[in-house]
Amino acid sequence: MTSDDFRAAAHTAADLAADHLAGLAAGPVWQPMDDAARRTLLDAPLPAAGRPLDELLASVGRDVLPYPMGNGHPRFFGWVNSAPAPAGVLATLAAAAMNPSSAGGDHADVHLERAVVRWIAELVGFPHPPGGGLLTSGTSMATIVCLAAARNRAARDAGWDVREDGLAGMPPLVGYVTGETHSCVRKAAELLGLGSKHLRVVATGPDGRLDPTELRAAIARDRAAGLLPFLVVASAGTVGTGAVDAFDPLADLCAEERLWLHVDGAYGAFGVLDPEIAHRYAGLARADSLALDPHKWLGVPVDCGCALVRDPAELRAAFSLVPSYLRDEAAGELGWFSEYGTEQTRPFRALKVWATIAHRGRDGLAADIARTTALARRLGELVTADPDLELLAEVQTSIVAFRLRPADPTGSTEPTGPAGPADEADEAALDALNRELPAAVQRRGRAFLTGARLDGREILRACLLNPATTEEDLAVLLAEVKAAGREHTG
Repeated sequence: MTSDDFRAAAHTAADLAADHLAGLAAGPVWQPMDDAARRTLLDAPLPAAGRPLDELLASVGRDVLPYPMGNGHPRFFGWVNSAPAPAGVLATLAAAAMNPSSAGGDHADVHLERAVVRWIAELVGFPHPPGGGLLTSGTSMATIVCLAAARNRAARDAGWDVREDGLAGMPPLVGYVTGETHSCVRKAAELLGLGSKHLRVVATGPDGRLDPTELRAAIARDRAAGLLPFLVVASAGTVGTGAVDAFDPLADLCAEERLWLHVDGAYGAFGVLDPEIAHRYAGLARADSLALDPHKWLGVPVDCGCALVRDPAELRAAFSLVPSYLRDEAAGELGWFSEYGTEQTRPFRALKVWATIAHRGRDGLAADIARTTALARRLGELVTADPDLELLAEVQTSIVAFRLRPADPTGSTEPTGPAGPADEADEAALDALNRELPAAVQRRGRAFLTGARLDGREILRACLLNPATTEEDLAVLLAEVKAAGREHTG
Protein backbone atom coordinates (compact mmCIF):
# COMPACT_ATOMS: atom_id res chain seq x y z
CA MET A 1 0.00 0.00 0.00
CA THR A 2 1.33 3.44 -0.89
CA SER A 3 0.92 6.49 1.29
CA ASP A 4 -1.39 7.96 -1.35
CA ASP A 5 -3.60 4.86 -1.17
CA PHE A 6 -3.84 5.22 2.59
CA ARG A 7 -4.48 8.96 2.39
CA ALA A 8 -7.36 8.49 -0.04
CA ALA A 9 -8.89 5.76 2.11
CA ALA A 10 -8.47 7.88 5.24
CA HIS A 11 -10.37 10.73 3.57
CA THR A 12 -13.16 8.32 2.72
CA ALA A 13 -13.24 7.01 6.28
CA ALA A 14 -13.38 10.57 7.64
CA ASP A 15 -16.32 11.34 5.34
CA LEU A 16 -18.12 8.20 6.48
CA ALA A 17 -17.64 9.13 10.14
CA ALA A 18 -18.67 12.75 9.59
CA ASP A 19 -21.77 11.80 7.62
CA HIS A 20 -22.71 9.24 10.26
CA LEU A 21 -22.42 11.75 13.11
CA ALA A 22 -24.21 14.49 11.16
CA GLY A 23 -27.14 12.26 10.30
CA LEU A 24 -27.78 10.70 13.71
CA ALA A 25 -30.40 13.13 14.99
CA ALA A 26 -32.54 12.83 11.86
CA GLY A 27 -32.77 9.04 11.99
CA PRO A 28 -34.29 6.57 14.42
CA VAL A 29 -32.53 6.31 17.76
CA TRP A 30 -32.26 2.55 17.32
CA GLN A 31 -33.85 -0.02 15.08
CA PRO A 32 -33.64 -3.80 15.09
CA MET A 33 -31.47 -5.21 12.34
CA ASP A 34 -33.41 -7.11 9.72
CA ASP A 35 -32.45 -10.73 9.32
CA ALA A 36 -30.58 -10.21 6.03
CA ALA A 37 -28.41 -7.45 7.50
CA ARG A 38 -27.70 -9.52 10.59
CA ARG A 39 -26.73 -12.57 8.53
CA THR A 40 -24.39 -10.44 6.41
CA LEU A 41 -22.27 -9.86 9.48
CA LEU A 42 -22.79 -13.15 11.30
CA ASP A 43 -22.10 -15.39 8.29
CA ALA A 44 -19.30 -13.40 6.68
CA PRO A 45 -16.83 -15.95 5.27
CA LEU A 46 -13.15 -15.77 6.09
CA PRO A 47 -11.62 -14.17 2.97
CA ALA A 48 -8.88 -16.13 1.26
CA ALA A 49 -7.63 -13.10 -0.65
CA GLY A 50 -7.42 -9.56 0.63
CA ARG A 51 -9.95 -6.89 -0.29
CA PRO A 52 -9.14 -3.30 -1.34
CA LEU A 53 -9.57 -0.58 1.25
CA ASP A 54 -12.23 1.25 -0.76
CA GLU A 55 -14.28 -1.95 -0.89
CA LEU A 56 -13.91 -2.48 2.86
CA LEU A 57 -15.00 1.07 3.60
CA ALA A 58 -18.00 0.70 1.32
CA SER A 59 -18.97 -2.37 3.35
CA VAL A 60 -18.62 -0.40 6.58
CA GLY A 61 -20.88 2.32 5.22
CA ARG A 62 -23.45 -0.17 3.96
CA ASP A 63 -23.43 -2.95 6.56
CA VAL A 64 -22.23 -1.41 9.86
CA LEU A 65 -22.88 2.32 10.26
CA PRO A 66 -26.62 2.13 9.49
CA TYR A 67 -27.13 -0.07 12.58
CA PRO A 68 -25.77 1.78 15.63
CA MET A 69 -26.47 1.08 19.27
CA GLY A 70 -28.11 4.50 19.34
CA ASN A 71 -26.03 6.25 21.98
CA GLY A 72 -24.97 9.04 19.62
CA HIS A 73 -28.56 10.24 19.27
CA PRO A 74 -29.83 13.11 21.47
CA ARG A 75 -32.87 11.02 22.45
CA PHE A 76 -30.80 8.09 23.72
CA PHE A 77 -31.46 7.87 27.46
CA GLY A 78 -30.46 4.24 28.07
CA TRP A 79 -27.94 2.75 30.47
CA VAL A 80 -24.96 5.13 30.89
CA ASN A 81 -23.60 5.43 27.35
CA SER A 82 -22.53 8.75 25.88
CA ALA A 83 -22.24 10.16 22.40
CA PRO A 84 -18.60 10.22 21.24
CA ALA A 85 -16.76 13.52 21.56
CA PRO A 86 -15.59 14.58 18.05
CA ALA A 87 -12.08 15.42 19.26
CA GLY A 88 -11.79 11.96 20.77
CA VAL A 89 -12.95 10.34 17.54
CA LEU A 90 -10.22 12.10 15.58
CA ALA A 91 -7.53 11.37 18.17
CA THR A 92 -8.37 7.67 18.06
CA LEU A 93 -7.10 7.48 14.48
CA ALA A 94 -3.78 9.08 15.40
CA ALA A 95 -3.36 6.80 18.43
CA ALA A 96 -3.99 3.76 16.26
CA ALA A 97 -1.46 5.01 13.72
CA MET A 98 1.20 5.10 16.45
CA ASN A 99 0.02 1.80 18.01
CA PRO A 100 2.40 1.76 20.99
CA SER A 101 2.22 -0.36 24.10
CA SER A 102 1.65 2.08 26.93
CA ALA A 103 3.22 -0.17 29.54
CA GLY A 104 6.21 2.09 30.04
CA GLY A 105 9.26 3.60 28.42
CA ASP A 106 10.18 7.05 27.19
CA HIS A 107 7.63 7.77 24.46
CA ALA A 108 4.80 10.25 24.08
CA ASP A 109 1.88 8.10 25.20
CA VAL A 110 3.41 7.31 28.59
CA HIS A 111 3.99 10.96 29.48
CA LEU A 112 0.62 11.98 28.09
CA GLU A 113 -1.14 9.36 30.21
CA ARG A 114 0.52 10.71 33.34
CA ALA A 115 -0.73 14.17 32.40
CA VAL A 116 -4.32 13.18 31.63
CA VAL A 117 -4.63 11.06 34.78
CA ARG A 118 -3.59 14.18 36.69
CA TRP A 119 -6.14 16.22 34.70
CA ILE A 120 -8.91 13.77 35.58
CA ALA A 121 -7.97 13.96 39.26
CA GLU A 122 -7.98 17.75 39.08
CA LEU A 123 -11.39 17.81 37.39
CA VAL A 124 -13.03 15.88 40.24
CA GLY A 125 -10.88 17.31 43.05
CA PHE A 126 -9.17 14.07 44.00
CA PRO A 127 -5.60 14.22 45.40
CA HIS A 128 -3.01 13.08 42.88
CA PRO A 129 0.51 12.29 43.97
CA PRO A 130 2.75 11.22 41.04
CA GLY A 131 1.94 7.64 40.13
CA GLY A 132 -1.46 7.78 41.80
CA GLY A 133 -3.47 6.27 39.00
CA LEU A 134 -3.71 4.89 35.50
CA LEU A 135 -6.13 4.53 32.62
CA THR A 136 -7.98 1.23 32.23
CA SER A 137 -10.53 -0.30 29.86
CA GLY A 138 -13.32 0.96 32.14
CA THR A 139 -14.42 1.16 35.73
CA SER A 140 -14.88 -2.60 35.88
CA MET A 141 -11.12 -3.01 35.47
CA ALA A 142 -10.38 0.07 37.57
CA THR A 143 -12.43 -1.47 40.39
CA ILE A 144 -10.39 -4.68 40.24
CA VAL A 145 -7.21 -2.60 40.44
CA CYS A 146 -8.41 -0.54 43.41
CA LEU A 147 -9.90 -3.46 45.34
CA ALA A 148 -6.74 -5.50 44.83
CA ALA A 149 -4.78 -2.70 46.48
CA ALA A 150 -7.30 -2.62 49.33
CA ARG A 151 -7.09 -6.38 49.76
CA ASN A 152 -3.30 -6.29 49.77
CA ARG A 153 -3.21 -3.59 52.46
CA ALA A 154 -5.74 -5.40 54.65
CA ALA A 155 -3.83 -8.67 54.40
CA ARG A 156 -0.58 -6.92 55.24
CA ASP A 157 -2.19 -5.31 58.29
CA ALA A 158 -3.24 -8.81 59.37
CA GLY A 159 0.34 -10.08 59.01
CA TRP A 160 -0.40 -11.91 55.76
CA ASP A 161 1.36 -11.75 52.39
CA VAL A 162 -1.54 -12.35 50.03
CA ARG A 163 0.67 -12.21 46.92
CA GLU A 164 2.91 -14.93 48.26
CA ASP A 165 0.49 -17.05 50.27
CA GLY A 166 -2.93 -16.35 48.77
CA LEU A 167 -6.03 -16.03 50.90
CA ALA A 168 -6.22 -19.62 52.15
CA GLY A 169 -5.99 -19.69 55.94
CA MET A 170 -6.83 -16.03 56.46
CA PRO A 171 -10.01 -14.99 58.24
CA PRO A 172 -12.41 -13.80 55.52
CA LEU A 173 -12.10 -10.21 54.42
CA VAL A 174 -15.45 -8.41 54.41
CA GLY A 175 -16.61 -5.48 52.29
CA TYR A 176 -19.71 -3.29 52.57
CA VAL A 177 -21.93 -2.15 49.71
CA THR A 178 -25.56 -1.18 49.11
CA GLY A 179 -28.24 -2.81 47.02
CA GLU A 180 -27.56 -0.21 44.31
CA THR A 181 -23.79 -0.77 44.14
CA HIS A 182 -22.71 -1.55 40.59
CA SER A 183 -22.30 -5.21 39.71
CA CYS A 184 -18.63 -4.68 38.80
CA VAL A 185 -17.87 -4.55 42.55
CA ARG A 186 -19.28 -8.02 43.07
CA LYS A 187 -17.40 -9.30 40.03
CA ALA A 188 -14.18 -7.83 41.40
CA ALA A 189 -14.78 -9.41 44.82
CA GLU A 190 -15.38 -12.79 43.21
CA LEU A 191 -12.36 -12.52 40.93
CA LEU A 192 -10.10 -11.46 43.80
CA GLY A 193 -11.11 -14.48 45.87
CA LEU A 194 -13.08 -12.54 48.46
CA GLY A 195 -16.38 -14.22 47.69
CA SER A 196 -19.63 -12.42 47.08
CA LYS A 197 -21.06 -13.73 50.35
CA HIS A 198 -18.52 -11.53 52.12
CA LEU A 199 -19.97 -8.39 50.54
CA ARG A 200 -22.47 -7.13 53.09
CA VAL A 201 -25.43 -5.22 51.65
CA VAL A 202 -26.01 -2.27 53.97
CA ALA A 203 -29.33 -0.46 54.12
CA THR A 204 -29.74 2.97 52.59
CA GLY A 205 -31.81 5.86 53.85
CA PRO A 206 -34.83 7.34 52.05
CA ASP A 207 -32.44 9.41 49.93
CA GLY A 208 -30.75 6.27 48.58
CA ARG A 209 -27.51 6.93 50.47
CA LEU A 210 -25.53 4.36 52.44
CA ASP A 211 -26.56 4.66 56.08
CA PRO A 212 -23.48 5.14 58.36
CA THR A 213 -25.36 3.88 61.43
CA GLU A 214 -26.31 0.64 59.70
CA LEU A 215 -22.74 0.36 58.38
CA ARG A 216 -21.23 0.73 61.85
CA ALA A 217 -23.52 -1.98 63.20
CA ALA A 218 -22.61 -4.37 60.37
CA ILE A 219 -18.90 -3.82 60.96
CA ALA A 220 -19.29 -4.52 64.68
CA ARG A 221 -21.15 -7.76 64.00
CA ASP A 222 -18.46 -8.99 61.65
CA ARG A 223 -15.61 -8.11 63.99
CA ALA A 224 -17.39 -9.96 66.79
CA ALA A 225 -17.64 -13.00 64.50
CA GLY A 226 -13.87 -13.02 63.95
CA LEU A 227 -14.01 -11.65 60.39
CA LEU A 228 -11.84 -8.87 58.96
CA PRO A 229 -13.79 -5.84 57.69
CA PHE A 230 -11.58 -4.02 55.20
CA LEU A 231 -13.61 -2.18 52.55
CA VAL A 232 -16.52 0.22 52.12
CA VAL A 233 -17.76 1.00 48.61
CA ALA A 234 -19.58 4.29 48.26
CA SER A 235 -21.14 5.70 45.11
CA ALA A 236 -20.75 9.03 43.36
CA GLY A 237 -23.91 8.34 41.37
CA THR A 238 -25.72 5.00 41.38
CA VAL A 239 -26.78 3.56 38.05
CA GLY A 240 -30.41 3.19 39.08
CA THR A 241 -31.18 6.67 40.39
CA GLY A 242 -27.93 8.68 40.31
CA ALA A 243 -27.81 8.87 44.13
CA VAL A 244 -24.57 10.22 45.63
CA ASP A 245 -23.47 8.94 49.02
CA ALA A 246 -22.52 11.27 51.86
CA PHE A 247 -18.76 10.81 51.82
CA ASP A 248 -17.64 12.71 54.92
CA PRO A 249 -19.35 10.50 57.54
CA LEU A 250 -18.24 7.39 55.65
CA ALA A 251 -14.66 8.68 55.53
CA ASP A 252 -14.78 9.40 59.28
CA LEU A 253 -15.97 5.86 60.00
CA CYS A 254 -13.41 4.27 57.66
CA ALA A 255 -10.57 6.23 59.27
CA GLU A 256 -11.75 5.12 62.71
CA GLU A 257 -12.07 1.47 61.69
CA ARG A 258 -9.01 1.30 59.38
CA LEU A 259 -11.14 0.43 56.37
CA TRP A 260 -10.40 1.28 52.74
CA LEU A 261 -12.99 3.69 51.32
CA HIS A 262 -13.49 3.12 47.61
CA VAL A 263 -15.79 5.34 45.56
CA ASP A 264 -17.49 4.08 42.44
CA GLY A 265 -17.62 7.23 40.33
CA ALA A 266 -17.92 5.45 36.99
CA TYR A 267 -20.92 7.46 35.91
CA GLY A 268 -21.36 10.28 38.35
CA ALA A 269 -18.04 11.57 39.67
CA PHE A 270 -17.77 14.26 36.99
CA GLY A 271 -21.05 15.72 38.29
CA VAL A 272 -18.91 17.62 40.77
CA LEU A 273 -18.15 20.02 37.89
CA ASP A 274 -21.74 21.34 38.04
CA PRO A 275 -21.91 24.08 40.71
CA GLU A 276 -25.60 23.30 41.21
CA ILE A 277 -24.89 19.82 42.59
CA ALA A 278 -21.21 20.06 43.60
CA HIS A 279 -22.19 20.13 47.29
CA ARG A 280 -23.29 16.50 46.99
CA TYR A 281 -19.67 15.45 46.51
CA ALA A 282 -18.27 16.92 49.73
CA GLY A 283 -15.66 14.54 51.14
CA LEU A 284 -15.01 12.68 47.87
CA ALA A 285 -11.35 13.66 48.11
CA ARG A 286 -11.02 11.72 51.38
CA ALA A 287 -11.51 8.32 49.71
CA ASP A 288 -8.62 5.89 49.39
CA SER A 289 -9.51 5.18 45.77
CA LEU A 290 -11.86 6.37 43.06
CA ALA A 291 -12.84 4.58 39.86
CA LEU A 292 -14.42 6.59 37.08
CA ASP A 293 -15.10 6.52 33.36
CA PRO A 294 -14.05 9.33 31.01
CA HIS A 295 -15.97 7.34 28.39
CA LYS A 296 -19.24 8.18 30.12
CA TRP A 297 -20.05 11.79 31.04
CA LEU A 298 -16.98 13.26 29.29
CA GLY A 299 -17.80 11.48 26.02
CA VAL A 300 -14.34 10.00 25.45
CA PRO A 301 -14.80 7.20 22.88
CA VAL A 302 -14.93 3.74 24.44
CA ASP A 303 -12.90 2.32 26.01
CA CYS A 304 -11.44 4.43 28.79
CA GLY A 305 -11.74 4.13 32.56
CA CYS A 306 -9.46 5.49 35.24
CA ALA A 307 -8.29 4.26 38.65
CA LEU A 308 -7.14 6.93 41.10
CA VAL A 309 -5.55 6.12 44.46
CA ARG A 310 -4.48 8.27 47.38
CA ASP A 311 -1.28 6.25 47.97
CA PRO A 312 0.51 5.07 44.79
CA ALA A 313 2.66 2.72 46.87
CA GLU A 314 -0.41 0.56 47.53
CA LEU A 315 -0.93 -0.05 43.81
CA ARG A 316 2.69 -0.92 43.28
CA ALA A 317 2.69 -3.20 46.31
CA ALA A 318 -0.24 -5.08 44.84
CA PHE A 319 0.98 -5.38 41.24
CA SER A 320 4.64 -4.60 40.65
CA LEU A 321 6.49 -7.45 38.95
CA VAL A 322 9.43 -6.64 36.69
CA PRO A 323 10.91 -9.63 34.88
CA SER A 324 14.47 -9.36 33.61
CA TYR A 325 13.37 -8.92 30.00
CA LEU A 326 11.44 -5.76 30.96
CA ARG A 327 14.11 -4.06 33.05
CA ASP A 328 14.34 -0.34 32.29
CA GLU A 329 17.10 1.40 34.19
CA ALA A 330 15.91 4.77 32.85
CA ALA A 331 12.33 4.38 34.10
CA GLY A 332 12.88 6.60 37.14
CA GLU A 333 11.07 6.49 40.46
CA LEU A 334 7.64 5.76 39.00
CA GLY A 335 8.65 2.76 36.95
CA TRP A 336 6.18 1.47 34.34
CA PHE A 337 2.40 1.63 34.26
CA SER A 338 2.40 -2.17 34.11
CA GLU A 339 3.58 -2.13 37.76
CA TYR A 340 0.33 -0.46 38.85
CA GLY A 341 -2.29 -2.80 37.37
CA THR A 342 -2.91 -6.12 35.64
CA GLU A 343 -2.25 -5.13 32.01
CA GLN A 344 1.19 -5.45 30.44
CA THR A 345 0.45 -4.46 26.85
CA ARG A 346 -1.78 -1.39 27.15
CA PRO A 347 -3.38 0.64 24.35
CA PHE A 348 -2.79 4.35 23.80
CA ARG A 349 -5.95 5.58 25.55
CA ALA A 350 -4.48 8.86 26.69
CA LEU A 351 -4.58 10.68 23.35
CA LYS A 352 -8.38 10.58 23.01
CA VAL A 353 -8.75 11.66 26.66
CA TRP A 354 -6.29 14.50 26.12
CA ALA A 355 -8.07 15.63 22.94
CA THR A 356 -11.54 15.48 24.51
CA ILE A 357 -10.58 17.45 27.60
CA ALA A 358 -8.33 19.92 25.76
CA HIS A 359 -10.96 20.60 23.08
CA ARG A 360 -13.71 21.52 25.57
CA GLY A 361 -11.57 22.69 28.47
CA ARG A 362 -12.70 22.54 32.07
CA ASP A 363 -15.28 25.27 31.54
CA GLY A 364 -16.76 23.60 28.47
CA LEU A 365 -17.00 20.22 30.19
CA ALA A 366 -18.62 21.82 33.23
CA ALA A 367 -21.17 23.57 31.01
CA ASP A 368 -22.01 20.31 29.22
CA ILE A 369 -22.50 18.47 32.50
CA ALA A 370 -24.55 21.29 34.01
CA ARG A 371 -26.81 21.27 30.96
CA THR A 372 -27.56 17.56 31.32
CA THR A 373 -28.26 17.81 35.05
CA ALA A 374 -30.58 20.77 34.45
CA LEU A 375 -32.42 18.79 31.78
CA ALA A 376 -32.72 15.85 34.19
CA ARG A 377 -34.31 18.08 36.81
CA ARG A 378 -36.66 19.40 34.15
CA LEU A 379 -37.59 15.86 33.16
CA GLY A 380 -38.33 15.16 36.82
CA GLU A 381 -40.66 18.15 36.84
CA LEU A 382 -42.44 16.95 33.71
CA VAL A 383 -42.88 13.49 35.22
CA THR A 384 -44.25 14.94 38.46
CA ALA A 385 -46.73 17.12 36.57
CA ASP A 386 -48.12 14.21 34.53
CA PRO A 387 -50.92 12.28 36.28
CA ASP A 388 -49.99 9.10 34.39
CA LEU A 389 -46.37 9.14 35.54
CA GLU A 390 -44.71 8.75 38.93
CA LEU A 391 -41.27 10.03 39.97
CA LEU A 392 -39.64 7.37 42.16
CA ALA A 393 -36.51 9.10 43.46
CA GLU A 394 -35.07 12.56 43.89
CA VAL A 395 -33.13 13.67 40.81
CA GLN A 396 -29.64 14.04 42.27
CA THR A 397 -27.46 13.96 39.14
CA SER A 398 -28.62 13.28 35.56
CA ILE A 399 -30.62 10.06 36.00
CA VAL A 400 -34.39 10.16 36.37
CA ALA A 401 -36.14 7.11 37.86
CA PHE A 402 -39.87 6.96 37.21
CA ARG A 403 -42.64 4.70 36.03
CA LEU A 404 -45.80 4.81 34.00
CA ARG A 405 -48.72 4.65 36.40
CA PRO A 406 -51.98 5.02 34.55
CA ALA A 407 -55.18 5.03 36.55
CA ASP A 408 -55.82 1.41 35.49
CA PRO A 409 -52.65 -0.50 34.56
CA THR A 410 -54.67 -3.57 33.58
CA GLY A 411 -56.28 -1.85 30.63
CA SER A 412 -59.79 -2.48 31.93
CA THR A 413 -62.62 -0.42 30.43
CA GLU A 414 -64.29 -0.15 33.83
CA PRO A 415 -64.18 3.41 35.15
CA THR A 416 -61.59 4.10 37.83
CA GLY A 417 -60.80 7.09 39.96
CA PRO A 418 -57.53 9.01 40.09
CA ALA A 419 -54.42 7.00 40.79
CA GLY A 420 -54.13 6.37 44.49
CA PRO A 421 -52.26 3.87 46.67
CA ALA A 422 -52.03 0.67 44.65
CA ASP A 423 -53.09 -2.65 46.07
CA GLU A 424 -51.09 -5.82 45.50
CA ALA A 425 -52.83 -6.67 42.22
CA ASP A 426 -52.33 -3.15 40.90
CA GLU A 427 -48.63 -3.26 41.82
CA ALA A 428 -48.21 -6.56 39.99
CA ALA A 429 -49.89 -5.08 36.93
CA LEU A 430 -47.74 -1.95 37.14
CA ASP A 431 -44.62 -4.08 37.42
CA ALA A 432 -45.60 -6.11 34.38
CA LEU A 433 -46.36 -2.97 32.39
CA ASN A 434 -43.14 -1.13 33.26
CA ARG A 435 -41.03 -4.23 32.70
CA GLU A 436 -42.24 -4.34 29.09
CA LEU A 437 -42.04 -0.64 28.35
CA PRO A 438 -38.31 -0.13 27.71
CA ALA A 439 -38.18 -2.65 24.86
CA ALA A 440 -41.47 -1.33 23.48
CA VAL A 441 -40.17 2.26 23.46
CA GLN A 442 -36.89 1.16 21.89
CA ARG A 443 -38.67 -0.65 19.04
CA ARG A 444 -40.69 2.45 18.20
CA GLY A 445 -37.40 4.15 17.31
CA ARG A 446 -38.10 7.71 18.46
CA ALA A 447 -36.51 7.44 21.92
CA PHE A 448 -34.49 4.93 23.92
CA LEU A 449 -34.58 4.26 27.63
CA THR A 450 -33.92 1.27 29.85
CA GLY A 451 -35.35 -0.21 33.03
CA ALA A 452 -34.21 -1.56 36.37
CA ARG A 453 -35.58 -2.61 39.74
CA LEU A 454 -35.64 -0.20 42.66
CA ASP A 455 -36.98 -1.11 46.10
CA GLY A 456 -38.63 -4.18 44.62
CA ARG A 457 -40.41 -2.28 41.84
CA GLU A 458 -39.87 -2.16 38.10
CA ILE A 459 -38.78 1.32 37.05
CA LEU A 460 -37.97 3.27 33.95
CA ARG A 461 -34.70 5.15 34.04
CA ALA A 462 -33.59 7.92 31.75
CA CYS A 463 -29.91 8.84 31.83
CA LEU A 464 -29.02 12.19 30.27
CA LEU A 465 -25.41 12.51 29.10
CA ASN A 466 -25.70 14.23 25.71
CA PRO A 467 -25.50 18.06 25.84
CA ALA A 468 -27.23 18.12 22.42
CA THR A 469 -30.44 16.87 24.03
CA THR A 470 -33.24 19.46 24.16
CA GLU A 471 -36.38 19.91 26.24
CA GLU A 472 -38.33 18.91 23.14
CA ASP A 473 -36.49 15.58 23.24
CA LEU A 474 -37.72 15.11 26.80
CA ALA A 475 -41.29 15.66 25.69
CA VAL A 476 -40.83 13.09 22.92
CA LEU A 477 -39.48 10.57 25.44
CA LEU A 478 -42.49 10.89 27.74
CA ALA A 479 -44.93 10.82 24.83
CA GLU A 480 -43.30 7.62 23.60
CA VAL A 481 -43.51 6.02 27.04
CA LYS A 482 -47.23 6.79 27.21
CA ALA A 483 -47.87 5.67 23.62
CA ALA A 484 -46.04 2.39 24.23
CA GLY A 485 -48.08 1.95 27.41
CA ARG A 486 -51.34 2.40 25.52
CA GLU A 487 -50.22 -0.18 22.96
CA HIS A 488 -49.37 -2.61 25.75
CA THR A 489 -52.69 -2.27 27.54
CA GLY A 490 -54.71 -2.33 24.31
